[in-house]
Amino acid sequence: MIDAVVLEIDPMGPAFEDPESACFFNSPTVDDEVRAQVCELLLAAQQPGYRIERRSSRRYPYPHLVRLSPVVSDGRTPCGPSIVVAGRSLSEGGFGFYHPQPLSHRRMIASFHVGNGRWIGFLMDLPWCRFTAEGWYESGGRFLEALPVAEPPATAAKEQRIEARRQIRPHGFDAPGG
Repeated sequence: MIDAVVLEIDPMGPAFEDPESACFFNSPTVDDEVRAQVCELLLAAQQPGYRIERRSSRRYPYPHLVRLSPVVSDGRTPCGPSIVVAGRSLSEGGFGFYHPQPLSHRRMIASFHVGNGRWIGFLMDLPWCRFTAEGWYESGGRFLEALPVAEPPATAAKEQRIEARRQIRPHGFDAPGG
């Protein structure tokens, strides 16, 4: 353990030159087998793909939640509740993601939260979907057009929660006796 007094006197002393002190894998409470399997998992996740890449745009990992809203034929008017999907990859040309149910629409608006209450959106064409061994679906598509998004439509789950609150408290009544 590094003494705080030593750090105040010489913050770049030998304690910081020792790589063993910086490695979280040296915790005495971690089992060796657990440590070995975590290392294997991290190495496997970083392995480059050996297949030939056909896409012209570089893909980047995008492990964030995104809302997809189905649209009518005009490509702008939502026609049902949004669903939330788990992002997989993002490129200048499109977006890949995972979802628990098959999708019923080929054209959807993908709404991405960029922070501070801001959203950006894209009209997407989703030409493919495949079932994974883990019981989820993987889909992806290309961006057709950038769209302004003030706030994405509510998801089906959010609409159900709102409806349940309305049934509990009729409109205009906030609390008993109030």
